[in-house]
Amino acid sequence: MLQSIRWENGAVYILDQRLLPEKIEYIKCTHYEEIAQAIENLSIRGAPAIGIAAAYAVAVASIGLKSSSAKKFLSDLNPVFQRVINTRPTAVNIKWAVDRIKNLIEKNASLSVSELKDLIINEALKIHEEDIQTNKRIGENALHLFKEGCTVITYCNAGALATGGYGTATAPMYLAKENGIKFKVIACETRPVLQGARITAFELMKAGIDVTLICDNTAGALLRKGMIDFAIVGTDRTVRNGDVANKIGTYSLAVLCRENNVPFYVAAPSSSIDLSIPSGDMIPIEQRAPEEVTTIKGVRVAPEGIKVINLAFDVTPADYITAIITEKGIFKPDQLRFNL
Repeated sequence: MLQSIRWENGAVYILDQRLLPEKIEYIKCTHYEEIAQAIENLSIRGAPAIGIAAAYAVAVASIGLKSSSAKKFLSDLNPVFQRVINTRPTAVNIKWAVDRIKNLIEKNASLSVSELKDLIINEALKIHEEDIQTNKRIGENALHLFKEGCTVITYCNAGALATGGYGTATAPMYLAKENGIKFKVIACETRPVLQGARITAFELMKAGIDVTLICDNTAGALLRKGMIDFAIVGTDRTVRNGDVANKIGTYSLAVLCRENNVPFYVAAPSSSIDLSIPSGDMIPIEQRAPEEVTTIKGVRVAPEGIKVINLAFDVTPADYITAIITEKGIFKPDQLRFNL
């Protein structure tokens, strides 16, 4: 299983997902700004993975600091915290990871700067390992959905490459494969950056899972024909009322599933759940560069000067979601906040 990110001898290695599926190439990062840029330009993407990257960014930054005290150390890290948090506004995992490390420093202010540096590195490694274990538990909780011969549709990439390993929406797929269950996956291409075509299809094929790629606008036809048993997607932020922000087009798929009486599940690790926001209307939605829509791999496919709306995410209301699968169990959207 390919790793999206790894820590090695004080450096962070990030799989450059912009090059997939043609090339498998890692970017060596020895400065937090390199990691921040990798998050922004989608070299690494997926809410859990960029949360891990954020933690490693703080760890890398801490190594080079020569602060005279714990108080000064925390102050010197503040620009790093802010830079990393500002990289992508929709996924809550970045702030979750940064806040976790910041709180750890504040609670251990009596330690030396050298000891705090070790503490941060160990915490970043812990965040990474915890994510892998969380994904496995999500997979175990959702495994019963995978009946022999079933067909599941997924959107974007909520796979191993969007996380520390195993993925969220793909975790039960990997476990079903390990358990010898025969099933099929329909992967939507996911315009405009084609995470489904370039990453999900690549990842599942590499794992030996039966996957078929479709254009995003084919999903409705397959659902209407009764060719799909259920949908499972990831999430970048799930809020208190059970609304979910995920890759743009997720809401459309949820509407199609509801119209055709097909269950729609969301795989959500606790790190992506933000109970401080009451509803999806308040989730900040990232807007990205128009070139992602007007060009494909540098080749223009739209008229020069055309106006573009390029929303990176949309919000699926809780009413369209059958259940939310977490590492702690499966819950109805309106019950999620009572079980975390």
